[in-house]
Amino acid sequence: MNGGARVAEVLKAHGVPFLFTLVGGHISPILVSAKARGIRVIDVRHEVNAVFAADAVGRLTGIPGVAAVTAGPGVTNAITAIKNAQLAQSPLLLLGGATATILRGRGSLQDIDQVALMRPHVKFLARPNRLRDVIPALEEAMYEARSGVPGPVFVELAVDLLYDQATVREWYGAKLDKPDPTLSERAQAAYVRGHLRWTFQRSKEPHVRSPRAIEPVRVGRRDLDKAATLLRDAGRPLMVLGSQVMLHPGRVDELVRAVESIGAPVYLSGMARGLLGPDHPLQKRHKRRKALKSADVVVLAGVPSDFRLDYGSHVSRSKVIGINLSSTDLNKNRRPDLGLLVDPHTALVQLSRVLPPAPDRAGWMEVLDARDAERDAEIDEMAAEPCEPLNPLAFCRALDHKLVDDSLLVGDGGDFIATAAYTLSPRGPLSWLDPGVFGTLGVGAGFAMGAKLVRPDADVWLLWGDGAAGFSLMELDTFARHGLPVISVIGNDAGWTQILRDQEPILGDDVACRLTHMDYHVVADGCGAKGLKLDRPEDVDRILDEAVSTSRSGTPVLVNALLGRSDFRKGSISM
Repeated sequence: MNGGARVAEVLKAHGVPFLFTLVGGHISPILVSAKARGIRVIDVRHEVNAVFAADAVGRLTGIPGVAAVTAGPGVTNAITAIKNAQLAQSPLLLLGGATATILRGRGSLQDIDQVALMRPHVKFLARPNRLRDVIPALEEAMYEARSGVPGPVFVELAVDLLYDQATVREWYGAKLDKPDPTLSERAQAAYVRGHLRWTFQRSKEPHVRSPRAIEPVRVGRRDLDKAATLLRDAGRPLMVLGSQVMLHPGRVDELVRAVESIGAPVYLSGMARGLLGPDHPLQKRHKRRKALKSADVVVLAGVPSDFRLDYGSHVSRSKVIGINLSSTDLNKNRRPDLGLLVDPHTALVQLSRVLPPAPDRAGWMEVLDARDAERDAEIDEMAAEPCEPLNPLAFCRALDHKLVDDSLLVGDGGDFIATAAYTLSPRGPLSWLDPGVFGTLGVGAGFAMGAKLVRPDADVWLLWGDGAAGFSLMELDTFARHGLPVISVIGNDAGWTQILRDQEPILGDDVACRLTHMDYHVVADGCGAKGLKLDRPEDVDRILDEAVSTSRSGTPVLVNALLGRSDFRKGSISM
């Protein structure tokens, strides 16, 4: 069994359904062997999107997503997506091709020190040197991707470990078998043949193990009682739930029941958006900063006190119960009054089982509900303002009405996506994907293809800013070739508007911030998708309905929505 087949056997044993790649000679045996074992191979147009797709699969299933890229530029092209996954704490495995083991550092094609390059951005890496080491390295990598704080892992696989031994020996033989060799050439041949024996020895009968179980870290009884007491006695409690609470996708219903049982009003962020559906009475959407500053007890579950909480100042007046798998995130900027270094999902379930029924906090809920209603009224008022070609708020309101219960939203952009985040309501758990704390533009197409593969019957909406769309627009071809009928919507305001909002008033110049109302719908047609142009308010419902029906008939579709400028968002620089 060659190395490519061994890789595929490990992926199959771990339940990996998809392998994302951009083909390269170094990694071809992995792709062929994966396909032969029923793993669906999805080839993309840029390596970074293969890793973004793997990231989405990891987030939505809990099984590490897997991408394979070729050596050198294939690996370097993946770096941004790997760093995004590290900061978002997404479980994924990157397989990187590499030059032959005997040629490292000798100037072969695409040979760089990939291990040094990747080490700062992954939680585990391996570089097996012998065929017998390939399977153990991969099994350890898959375990590390899921254990503790999840994250990306990297395994470098040399080309001579992936192809059949006979083929590899033939390659070397062609270079070594020379007529009338010199003493130096004979010595070199002896060294190479010795290296080959060492590379392939004791590798005839590989054994693939089942995935190692990971038991979530639970809260001890003493800390559990402290947390229960703080919440029981709170008059104005608040919970903020982040992506880390969603690490167990198969047990989401259990988490929802726990949140409802705890009974505190809740703000949802990251992968937790949509957890309670669109209209749950406990969920609050607006004025989070004001709510946090007036709360007496705040539960931060999977949420660090970083720039999103103004480095802890939002919760400086309240008692904080911090729940996080990362000790760094748990204590970042604002040390919690009670810090629980445990799995947030498990901790919330435990807490719900020891808390008494929630006391009457009608006054506190009324305050928060009034703030939400006030902000919604402001948004409605701005959505009604005349704006050519389309009012972005009115457009997002109309788009929200097209979402059904199993819709899944992918956000990739600046100004348009921030507007959408305020005005669209994810319909259920695991229905919102965005880059996370790294704020990476370009995640959209990869995330959307991963989401559509995991949820083939759902309406997957890819919301692109027109700037962000430029990073991965060619993946519309991937959608068409692989039968992934994603609904793409480009909020086309002809600019890098999030930057423009501050750059022009502060610096007096719009340099590098202007784009054009490009015909993205024509590009979609050229890639094999259906392109639709939308530039009149009276056509919004018709075009969106056509987009949905086109997608449901099996064809990917792109709506090029030409937007005007609004004053909804001001001050976009994050410090």
